[in-house]
Amino acid sequence: MNSLGEFCSLFCCPPCPSRIVAKLAFAPPEPTYRLIEEENSTKCTISLSKRAEWHYTEREKESLEGFYARTSRDNHIACLFVRCSVNARFTILFSHGNAVDLGQMSGFYLGLGSRINCNIFSYDYSGYGVSGGKPSEKNLYADIDAAWHALRTRYGISPENIILYGQSIGTVPTVDLAARYEVGAVVLHSPLMSGMRVAFPNTKRTWFFDAFLSIDKVPKVMSPVLVIHGTEDDVINISHGLAIYERCPRAVEPLWVEGAGHNDVELYNQYLERLKHFVSVELIN
Repeated sequence: MNSLGEFCSLFCCPPCPSRIVAKLAFAPPEPTYRLIEEENSTKCTISLSKRAEWHYTEREKESLEGFYARTSRDNHIACLFVRCSVNARFTILFSHGNAVDLGQMSGFYLGLGSRINCNIFSYDYSGYGVSGGKPSEKNLYADIDAAWHALRTRYGISPENIILYGQSIGTVPTVDLAARYEVGAVVLHSPLMSGMRVAFPNTKRTWFFDAFLSIDKVPKVMSPVLVIHGTEDDVINISHGLAIYERCPRAVEPLWVEGAGHNDVELYNQYLERLKHFVSVELIN
């Protein structure tokens, strides 16, 4: 794109961030779970549909604890605490990618947390899963704020023992929160610089109508940051990961997964090995 007029022709005049967001970002699936409230309790039991593809036993499902949190924008969002380890030092606050919900992610969370000795806390964005409201950029930030405060108050976990993990669109609220709170660490998995830079790879500056401005926020992140990106990502080009990495004040050695795309990084052995080393060696020492 060579001119503002070309931007406007695609996104309508005057250009509006919410329109960019709607075109680029959100594709909530049909819910793959229900939260069943327990009598005389704020806890919920999670009921998973077949589409959630839970590959563990019913007994292992007991490690999943669900509940609702209210955001500052008055949406009730679904939250899930996955107890993966009895002696975990760190809890990961995981902001998942697009087109999935907590039901589909629950098995992955249990497997990942068990392997790297971390508990995992996650949430569904407004309009995803059984969370109320509609997806929007403003709601993304309110959603992660509500999840953060629930993790801090409900479970009493200190910031230095929390690892913020964002994947794809989930890196947007993760960077926003990490720019405001210092935490144990941050993992940015397939991050994006901004919405316009994804839609128009030749974009070199931040337009006033852009959205998801992680590239402008990440210099304020004072926690250690691990960036992970596939070299063959055709959704969010690896140039985004490289630019984010270069602007992180406390970036650690990144992981560029040779041959990996946008949705298969986790299938490569070095993904788990790098996370294990980060959590059990780099953050401890």
